Amino acid sequence: MKIEGTEIVDTYAEAFPIWLSRIIITADSLELAMVAATEATGFATSTIMCPCEAGIERYYSPAETPDGRPGVSIFICTARKSMKENVSARISQCVLTAATASAFDGFPDAKTRYHIKMHYFGDSYESRCIVGGRKCWKIPIMEGDYIGEESFGAVKGIAGGNFLIMGEDRQSALKAAQAAVEAIKNREGIITGFPGGIVASGSKVASKNYRFPMSASTNHRFCPTLKDKIEDSLVPDGVNSIYEIVINGTDEEVIAGAMRDGILAAVKEEGILYIDAGNYDGKLGTNNFYLHEILKDSV
Repeated sequence: MKIEGTEIVDTYAEAFPIWLSRIIITADSLELAMVAATEATGFATSTIMCPCEAGIERYYSPAETPDGRPGVSIFICTARKSMKENVSARISQCVLTAATASAFDGFPDAKTRYHIKMHYFGDSYESRCIVGGRKCWKIPIMEGDYIGEESFGAVKGIAGGNFLIMGEDRQSALKAAQAAVEAIKNREGIITGFPGGIVASGSKVASKNYRFPMSASTNHRFCPTLKDKIEDSLVPDGVNSIYEIVINGTDEEVIAGAMRDGILAAVKEEGILYIDAGNYDGKLGTNNFYLHEILKDSV
């Protein structure tokens, strides 16, 4: 299959189940909400070494938020048992401390729920209040009052939908990767949690050559500088730079849609020779996204 002259490899992306919480962060301006959201999603690219995966989902207009202020939603992605700890830490350390910010539950209808206890920060000076029909806490702080929810929902989701952009040089591959991220940002149901939405150093499960245990190591078969040094290279001729786009989301449909639109944006850029995907022979996950199936109506 070719689109815009770019070869779409007949392969699939391998993803895995994960739990998601959506936090709606509001503030007096969208800029201030983004500051808090950016802090709250830091050090959360991959569960390989980070305590969770996280990213910015989309912007919210004042008409969409409980307190009538502009907002930004984020996803926290982790195991169900770890969700409360991760959300509590990120709200208390990154939202409570941010100017004018508040945090509200983005999955109010979720059956799986947990409660953080941030109101104790108020040292008994806190009080209950209602905001937009929601039960909240008002905590006195130096700025004035922090107001937010403490009950949050979690739903089952998917992590690790992905595609690889293979370019003739780094400049063309990077430009295509940026175009792909731009095409799918601010979209309901998905995040691209790596820096700028782009992965420069994709990994494989465990290690091939070291004897000591490693959870991940460089995906050597997709490293262009190794293609003439190793026998199992998967880097095609002419490719000198590869970037990966990794997508977490609420379900297969939204992830597949984001993969499709991201790929279609990437192949419009010059110098993109192949689109591939990362899979690990079933060692990582159970959700498979087949590139030709996703793109069959786009040819």
